[in-house]
Amino acid sequence: MFIVIAPVSVYGKCACFERWRTFPNDAPEHCPGTSSDQAGKSSACQGCPNQNICASGAAKAPDPAIEEIRQKLTSVKHKILVLSGKGGVGKSTFSAHLSHALASDDSKEVALLDVDICGPSIPKIMGLEGEQVHQSGSGWSPVYVEDNLAVMSIGFLLSSPDDAVIWRGPKKNGMIKQFLRDVDWGEVDYLIVDTPPGTSDEHLSIVQYLSGAGIDGAAIITTPQEVSLQDVRKEIRFCKKVKIPVIGVIENMSGFVCPKCKNTSQIFPPTTGGAQRMCEELNLPLLGRVPLDPRIGRSCDEGRSFLTEVPDSPAAVAYQNIVQSKSSKPQQASLKQTCLTQIRDYCSSHSTPDDPC
Repeated sequence: MFIVIAPVSVYGKCACFERWRTFPNDAPEHCPGTSSDQAGKSSACQGCPNQNICASGAAKAPDPAIEEIRQKLTSVKHKILVLSGKGGVGKSTFSAHLSHALASDDSKEVALLDVDICGPSIPKIMGLEGEQVHQSGSGWSPVYVEDNLAVMSIGFLLSSPDDAVIWRGPKKNGMIKQFLRDVDWGEVDYLIVDTPPGTSDEHLSIVQYLSGAGIDGAAIITTPQEVSLQDVRKEIRFCKKVKIPVIGVIENMSGFVCPKCKNTSQIFPPTTGGAQRMCEELNLPLLGRVPLDPRIGRSCDEGRSFLTEVPDSPAAVAYQNIVQSKSSKPQQASLKQTCLTQIRDYCSSHSTPDDPC
């Protein structure tokens, strides 16, 4: 098996991906990479069990799993990544509620894939702890929250929610490949992919394996303070480097609305202008702001949808507005269309004539 990584070179304060390269799992320390002209020929290759394969050029062939996944996902219309360079900003919470909101339309089939291999929280949030994945003739069967909402997570494969997944990149890579290739997703309108923080193994794997099937775009999650925005800018740069369109940015935990007096308090002050200023600087749409609400955390702990528990709360309304615009006025100009600001609208604009959203 070969894994894909991207070497990083640092210039001043900016890290950039130079190019994609592939390395065998058991590669020596100074492996030039299978895509290099020196593959199998450099001094570092001496004694490597893969030397003859690399020297022959056979290792340069694309991973056949990419084409297998493309064919497997031909029945999936839209694929959306939920990303953030920062941990603890609410990616899994947003992924879960985005899935619930999209599935509220009974005519749509929605799937939620959790690729946070070491910290799978989706089973808990979706109320599916203790559920198991079953094998059928057509592959792994996902676990269903509702008739039109399917979920897959490594959490379903663990004997206990407290089990630690202590894996290096190659095993994570293989697990994500299996999720995409071996799960029987069926006919799906939206596949939401919840990711861990950062720009590492899981992110590179999902981008590589979906390169044939295509990714509609990424929703970027942040909180208002600069310590979060700093890492989110790196995630946006990652998207640009690997050519993933950014649907827009969601500012989570954006103030606290008192349920009694209705006044808003800034728990995490946007000291540098928050997501609004960052989006203006980077020419990205700000899809919306979701205020803090203790009931969101309670709903997630209890495995229930906050959107149905407290549908009229400011946070629930914000979620619904992010999914589907209720106004023809955009919050901010998009990179591709001036009136493109919401996730469902974005996906509609990416539909092919034979495949309406």
